[in-house]
Amino acid sequence: MSVTHSVPTTEMQVTSIRLERELKDKLKNLSGHQGYQALIRDILWNYVQQKSGDFTPTVERSQISASFPATAQADTRCALTGKAIRSQEPIQLGLTTEGVLIPLSSGSLSA
Repeated sequence: MSVTHSVPTTEMQVTSIRLERELKDKLKNLSGHQGYQALIRDILWNYVQQKSGDFTPTVERSQISASFPATAQADTRCALTGKAIRSQEPIQLGLTTEGVLIPLSSGSLSA
């Protein structure tokens, strides 16, 4: 469920960021073979795309194992279609095969 930006490391700028040791350890554990720095870049790209409106779907229908009705508590975007979801709008919450809850616009699973 991540965005992949294939840029050679020689074209990247070095940036220093201070992380709590516990956070860094958890990121290392979550990243697996990908490496925690690549995971941090994916997390940041996902955030930037969602906030800027340059949304790229982060999940496919086949990755959703269950869904249930809910009400959006904040503006967000559908993880399948990128459609805007407004606060207090009826939505579906999808449970991915990785155990992550994602926002889904009404009807996005049947489209």
